[in-house]
Amino acid sequence: MTNSIQKAPTQDLTGKTAVITGGTTGIGFETAKHYIAAGARVIITGQNQVRLDAAIEALGENAVGVNANVTDLAALDRLAGSARDAFGQVDILFANAGSGVFAPIEAVDEAAYDKQFDVNVKGVFFTVQRLLPVLADGASIILTGSAVHGKGVATGSLYFATKAAVRSLTRSLAAELAPRGIRVNTLSPGIVRTHFAANTNVSEDDFEGFIDMVKSQAPLGREGTPTDMANAALFLASDASSYMTAADLVVDGGWMNV
Repeated sequence: MTNSIQKAPTQDLTGKTAVITGGTTGIGFETAKHYIAAGARVIITGQNQVRLDAAIEALGENAVGVNANVTDLAALDRLAGSARDAFGQVDILFANAGSGVFAPIEAVDEAAYDKQFDVNVKGVFFTVQRLLPVLADGASIILTGSAVHGKGVATGSLYFATKAAVRSLTRSLAAELAPRGIRVNTLSPGIVRTHFAANTNVSEDDFEGFIDMVKSQAPLGREGTPTDMANAALFLASDASSYMTAADLVVDGGWMNV
């Protein structure tokens, strides 16, 4: 009698190639570790050469580092060229680089506004555009959003708006790239302590207070970790999520949904 039970899709990335922007610390770096452990070869980007060199040394021989600013289209073209030279084509694109500054509306000037949208929206959009020619048919694109994209908090207007824009980009890009079998999903983290968090213009006491507030409201009662997010990014990159596109995977301990 033939066994009709089919083998379930796995999170094995053997033979796959990935590009992760903002991959020297935090969620990006932890995801690079997970992808490599699952069998992938990875390019990570960063702007600080010292951190980039340290990350590549830690990740080992299956990682390549490219110094690139995602707001610089020429740098993104160089990144695409590096990916083509190293891998031929890319199976996974994790547009993860981002920044967040919290400030009352009266304190926001034009330069601060432009910087926030340049990194979090322009950078994401053009990362996808410039890497698209080297993406394989059937590739997985993951955009880093945030659990707050559907929420409003005082002093968070700019950052929250950029993440709402990323969520919208996911929907439209998923529709546009579907003919090539390319999936596009958002990974929306909750509160996570990373290098990013140290640059939010929020005092340490206020940041700790925000963490305590989130923990008190989230059903799981704890903050997230880079490993929590990397596990989700591995799922979205793998065949285990092959029927998912245009989706928003919120990984926040339940904070946004209760």
